[in-house]
Amino acid sequence: MAKKPASPMQQCVRACLLALLLAGCASPSGTLPSSTASATAAAPRYHAAIELGGRLSVRYQRNGQDEAMHGSFAWSQSATRTLVTLLSPLGQTLATIELTPQGATLTQPGQPVRRATDADALAADAFGWPLPVANLRNWLQGHALDAHGQRFAAAGSTHPIRTPDGWQLQFPLWQSSDSATEHPKRIDLARNTTQAGAIEIRIVIDDWQPQP
Repeated sequence: MAKKPASPMQQCVRACLLALLLAGCASPSGTLPSSTASATAAAPRYHAAIELGGRLSVRYQRNGQDEAMHGSFAWSQSATRTLVTLLSPLGQTLATIELTPQGATLTQPGQPVRRATDADALAADAFGWPLPVANLRNWLQGHALDAHGQRFAAAGSTHPIRTPDGWQLQFPLWQSSDSATEHPKRIDLARNTTQAGAIEIRIVIDDWQPQP
């Protein structure tokens, strides 16, 4: 027996239901749902050896007065060694810090070499504010350590992270490399210290070169 054709009213109802169904499946403004959008950004890979370069600004307090330092930096990292060079806005070397398993050394033009087991304390003694060199080995690549000392990838997150040693870490900007994985473009650090008061450090990464 032949199927009776749908009436015009039935055809209209079916068309309306189909339109509602399609509208419910679509994302607002044509954007991907948040879960899908975050999945498209590959988590940053950690490189044992990497060369980085960028800009650095620091705000801190000395003797109750607000102070600031602006310049650039060059960062060279291997599995067992970190070498960071701080430069003035004119490109003059202000200081060089080397970190190895044996300890940290800091060299400034015209001054004796400083040595310590802790790079943060070494920088604080020389500059009046701490520079977390050991932690930056992770942070510059978009990684951090959890409360158990395990490394994890921030994976494009812009939310503040409280580190086990008291820094507030945030990645406001990310950028993609040729391999389509993301790495930080900007890093903001903040903490309260006895020596330098409320300290804020902003790092902008301009050059990113993983090494074999």
